[in-house]
Formats: sequence, C-alpha cells, structure tokens
Amino acid sequence: MSVVPEAPASGAAPYAKPDTYPSVPAWWRRSTDVRLQAIARAARPDYEAWLAHVKTAAACTRPIRLAGTIATIEAATSRLLAERSTADMPDGVIYKPCGNRRESVCPSCSKLYQRDAYQVVRAGLVGGKGVPEQVAHHPAVFPTFTAPSFGEVHTRAIKRHTCARRKDCDCRPDPCHARRALTVCPHGVRLVCFVRHAGDDQRLGTPLCRDCYDYDTQAVWNVMAGELWRRTTIAIHRYLRRLARHRGIPEFRIYYVDSTGKQRSRLVPPWRLSFGKAAEMQRRGVVHFHAIIRLDGYHPDTPDAILPPPPGLDTADLIAAIDHTAKRVCFTTDPHPSRPGGWAIGWGDQVHTKVITVAAEGEVTDAQVAAYLAKYATKSTEITGHTSARLDEDTIGLFADPHGSHTERLIAACWRLGDTGQPATRPHVDLLPVRTATTGAALRAPWICPACANRTRLRTCPTCSAQTAAAARAAAAVHAGQSQARHRATDPGPRLRRWAHMLGFGGHFLTKSRRHSVTFALLREQRIFFRRAQTSAPEAIETAMEPTTLVVNFLQFVGAGWHTTADAMLANTSAAMAREHAEAARQARTTLAA
Repeated sequence: MSVVPEAPASGAAPYAKPDTYPSVPAWWRRSTDVRLQAIARAARPDYEAWLAHVKTAAACTRPIRLAGTIATIEAATSRLLAERSTADMPDGVIYKPCGNRRESVCPSCSKLYQRDAYQVVRAGLVGGKGVPEQVAHHPAVFPTFTAPSFGEVHTRAIKRHTCARRKDCDCRPDPCHARRALTVCPHGVRLVCFVRHAGDDQRLGTPLCRDCYDYDTQAVWNVMAGELWRRTTIAIHRYLRRLARHRGIPEFRIYYVDSTGKQRSRLVPPWRLSFGKAAEMQRRGVVHFHAIIRLDGYHPDTPDAILPPPPGLDTADLIAAIDHTAKRVCFTTDPHPSRPGGWAIGWGDQVHTKVITVAAEGEVTDAQVAAYLAKYATKSTEITGHTSARLDEDTIGLFADPHGSHTERLIAACWRLGDTGQPATRPHVDLLPVRTATTGAALRAPWICPACANRTRLRTCPTCSAQTAAAARAAAAVHAGQSQARHRATDPGPRLRRWAHMLGFGGHFLTKSRRHSVTFALLREQRIFFRRAQTSAPEAIETAMEPTTLVVNFLQFVGAGWHTTADAMLANTSAAMAREHAEAARQARTTLAA
C-alpha cells in the first residue's frame, strides 16, 4: 500500500505533502501523518456510515474501487423503479474485495478462498450442499504424484518420527547427503553434505551443484504437468475399464446421432471417476500433485446423478490402477531448437496412495484431506523465495540470471526456451540486461534501435526480437502443416515465457472434475443469500426467493487500494475487532453447549 494519499481521479498518481520539516526522520513524519489522517477520518460525521459502507471489503489489502450507477428494474415490464449513484455514497465509490487466492497477496481474501475450497473438497467426500451423503461410502483414494529428479538438491529427511503430532514435529533430521566416498562433479563441486538442515534453512531445495542441474528439463516439465495429468486420468480410466471387462461387469450401449446425421452407438461403463487435485510447489521449484479419485456409479437414464459404484470394483482396484499408470504414462514433447528430439515427460518414482475414510482409524480422513488441499490452494511460489507478477521484456532482467541463484536460473531457462525462434547456438544471456554481482540491477545505458526506433536497455531490441521470433514460428508452422494460431498440447515453447513468473507451471492450483462436488459460485451465492437474510426482513427474503425485480449495475473500475493508509488502518482494525467478537461469541456458544 502506498504511504501517501492517492489522488481522487482515476489514473492519477499519488501526491505527497511538501517536506516542511527536513530535520525530522522520514519514518516519523509518515507515522505522524497516518495518525493525523486517521483522527481526521474518525472525526468526520459520516465515519459510522463509511465503516458500514466498507464493511464487506474492510479486511482486504487492496480492494477494488468501482464507480457508476445501480438501477433497479421491474422484471415483467422492464420499468425503471429506482436508480442510485455511487457519488452519493461515502468516498463516491463502492469497495469490493480483490478476491485474490494467494495468501502472500491478500491474507483476508485468501482465507475466504481457503474456507470455500475446504467445503468444496469435503462435500465431495462426505456429501452435503447438494451432494448426496452416500458418497461417503464410495471408494476414494488420496494419491500423490511427484516429479522426477533433475539433479541432487539439499533435503531434510526424517526416516523415523517419534513425535506425537507432525504439526509440532521436533524430530532430528538425517544428514543431507552423507557419503563416505568423495564424489566430485565435473565442475569441481563435492556432492556431499553432512548438515542436518533445519526447517527454515535457505539451502533446502537448492542444488548441490547449480551447473549440473537440468534447469531446461525442469522448466519444460512444469509447463507440461497439466498435459501429463490429463493423460494420467485417461490411462486410469482405461485400466479400470479393461479390468471391469475382464471381470464380466456389463456395460451400457447408448445410441446417438453424429455430425453427419447417422445414428451410431457406443458402450459406456456403469461407473465413473471423479477427480480433484491441488498443486504444491516444492522448494526446488517444481510442482507435484495431491489428488482425490472417487469411484461413482453411472446410468444413462440419469447421467447427472451420483450413484453407488457397481459391485466388483473397490479401493484396491483404484490403487492398482494408479500404481500401474504412474509407472507407464510418459510422452515426448515436440522438437525444440534446444532439444531436437524433445523432452520425455513422466512421473517420478515417489508415488504414494492412501485410502480416504470417514472414520478416524483410516490412513487419512476426509477432514485431513480437505484441509490439506485447501491449504495449498492459497499457496504459489512463495516457498521458493520468488514472488512476482507476469514478466515481460522490461522486467525479466530483474528476476532472471543464467548464472544467478536457483530460481533466477530457472526463470532464465523459461525465458530462453520460450523464444522458439531463437537458434540453439545463440547465447541466451543476450536476452537479458547486464547485471552486477552486488546489486543485480540492469545498468546498461538506453539506446535506440535503428530498425524500429524503440528505446530500450536490453542488448537486443525486444520489438525486433519478437517480430523475428513470430516470423520463425510462422515459417515452422507452415513447414509442419499446422496453423500458427493453434499450438499442440505437447509444444512447450508458446507457454514458457507467459508462465516464467510461475517457474513454468501454468495450471491452476486447485481443480476438480465437473461432478466431483459443488462449485465456488454456488458457495458465493449461498453466502450472499445468508447476508441478505441477516439484514432484511422475512418478507424480503421470501420475495428474494422469487425475484420480481432486477438489479443492473453500470459500474466501472476507477482504482485499486484504499485512498489513504489511514483508511486502510481503520478498516482493517474494524474488521479485526469484528472477527475477535465473532470468535468470542462462538467460544461462548460452545461453552454453553458443553
């Protein structure tokens, strides 16, 4: 957040007061200004109305400001019943929470997203919120798919746990890489480490030798992880279908009309798989997937219903299908200038599957799985030490360095491999600004490209490089007989630069199949209805069930964030007090019930 007030006009830059007292430290003047602004805001007669107005976004770090009009229209006749402008509201805008899922960006909105994710996952395991409760008796497993090794990294392994709770584990870890034989890599680095790393050690996840680490393959694996997961779900389904046919489980024959108008038929199994997964970024900068696979029944007369699975398939069959698929699913990417034969993409050796049970005596319970997946739904690349927005030619030099840290080399590999028009022998450092070992800043003097008159600090003009790369990609597409606008799913080049800030991974951190559970939109609608029920009369709620009016918003974005730091402090403090009051009331109800 800016420490100075923002200008009220959209697009204007923040303004600051002149430096009247140059001898007073800047931090003291800023804190004094914030206190004075907070006192001035609290002394205004509309302070209570302002607090009520910003209540929905009070805890948000950077709320969205919207301005315009809100019209109420009769649904039957389209007659305008009422119209209200945001100019009559406090601050002249409507504050809306940013809704960001990342905990490092907005803790409040990410907490709400995490709670919704918990409800979405758990409803698919025990039922509720429109999902039948019989799903708690369906076979369900919790597999973990990991990436292969791209080089030896510093690790913290505990082979034998003696603690009672893993959350407060204080067991002594094993040595990182304890070896009796002296192993030296071709770059002269000893591949040994006798340190028992702590949980917050910055060396965890970094390679023993950065020059030996395969950054190119890891970047391509991250961007191809979604395609590998898609092929894995197809392979699991095919394995179970072969197993069901071998055991004599009958299939349904359904008839349909194809695009040419001919009537055709096909066989469908009497069961269906429901998937859900969460992506977790490891310290080494590669993702692995925690998944939920549930076995349901299927009948063509009720295709949308969640039915019990047919007899003959159980949890052991799901585990066998996952183990078989994880070892055999593999594909090769399209040729690349840096790897003419493509990269082989497959899962690592560490694939572990647990059975999900509702009772506490199982390997893992539904509540544990839901909490685990919901936790990682709000995470991103923070564990690697890198957080940034989407990168471009002007900002790539601040985060990428082919001779820098572990994450800088990985981002540089994504950026270099993403330029598919670049020859394999071209030095990749030409794409990045000159950096210094002490500051890491781009210090090259700006120059004007004679071809396009673009002013840049990069060694090569980004405009001309983009045009050259686009022309090379178009020529390659024509030569291969495929359209330039459509890229193959196994081509990593077009997406590596777009997702360089995510270390190559471009998928969502929480996904599910269509019929696994409820949706986030349904939970938001239920939350809106609950809030209206708290602030409206019973007859208004009955009217809301059968709406006769429509609310049409003519709003536009005018800014993000609070107007002043004092406004942010007052709104966040009010939200914190409301949370403490609600928590105290909840504890009091629990005590009275006990």
